[in-house]
Amino acid sequence: MPENLYPPHTARTARRRRSLAPKTDAAFAELSERVFAEGALPAKTKELIAIAVAHVTQCPYCIRSHTRRALRRGATAEEIMESIWIAAEMRAGAAVAHAAIAIDAMESEVLPRNGNTATNAVQGAAPELRPRT
Repeated sequence: MPENLYPPHTARTARRRRSLAPKTDAAFAELSERVFAEGALPAKTKELIAIAVAHVTQCPYCIRSHTRRALRRGATAEEIMESIWIAAEMRAGAAVAHAAIAIDAMESEVLPRNGNTATNAVQGAAPELRPRT
């Protein structure tokens, strides 16, 4: 197993990526420059958003680069950490929100024996359930 799961991002890696798809690489660089420029949102705010998104997508390269960029744009360690906590809440919140899918599956697949609705079962009434026939 390699010592480091992610190889370091180097100038050589960037050159190789650019040589394999120069037009696409240039277009992406232009997009990135425009996205992170001052606009309706300050550039520092955009970097803090990028830090949160990088934590949600779990990209170590983006976490490192956008943290450095946010610091250069005046972000504090506290602001960076707060953006990370926002990411954590959003990931956890997504799991909670997706509980609707499990609840829907339970309600469509099972029927309580005692006549209560499946909704009551998942809300804590916990009657015995039997497969729907």
